[in-house]
Amino acid sequence: MTQEEFQTYRKKYVKQIEEIRLAAHKLHESVNQVYGDDLPYSFHLDMVAEGINSYGHLVCAREEDVVPLYFGSFFHDSIEDTRQTYHDIMKRARKWMKEDQALMATEIVYALTNDKGRTRAERAGEKYYEGIRQTPYAPFVKLCDRLANVTYSCSVDNGRVGSRMREIYKEEMPHFLPSLTTDSDDCRLQIPFEAVTALAEVLIDEVDRDAIRKEWLED
Repeated sequence: MTQEEFQTYRKKYVKQIEEIRLAAHKLHESVNQVYGDDLPYSFHLDMVAEGINSYGHLVCAREEDVVPLYFGSFFHDSIEDTRQTYHDIMKRARKWMKEDQALMATEIVYALTNDKGRTRAERAGEKYYEGIRQTPYAPFVKLCDRLANVTYSCSVDNGRVGSRMREIYKEEMPHFLPSLTTDSDDCRLQIPFEAVTALAEVLIDEVDRDAIRKEWLED
């Protein structure tokens, strides 16, 4: 899909997308969730959606997938952080989409929900990434999620939490990209090279960008 086509569809469904955005904001506000040290969590959700705006055309297979893709970006943390269940999210998705679209949107959210675990590694282990790799658009939304987090963490004056997370993302980078990569030709399971490059460039002063890109391509 071309960028022009994708943006045309985004504008066509702008009302639904904006309603989804505000509903996700309200949901995270209801549990008093913040981002970083003191930002509303909506700040992060909107950053993830910016990744969809920029790179969505590179993975989106058809017009009907545009709204589910945005829903997945805005609600990707909702099961994990706001005490929602799979069925709660499915019910929400049905407000704006047909049944097959709502299912696709909910599956993205479910795939990006961390597993139960005592540590970060346990919560996002091989089983977690296997589920992402098998779910249409989940690898891309996860990449946009990480791009948003890394961009914030590497920004100036982002506070204590951002500084700590920056070090974690640096350590995870050599393994993160291969964990999202599949051998499938299905565009819905791809992570766009342009988005990978953007992620590497944010960390250009922290890691060897070329080494990360080389390892990802070889794997």
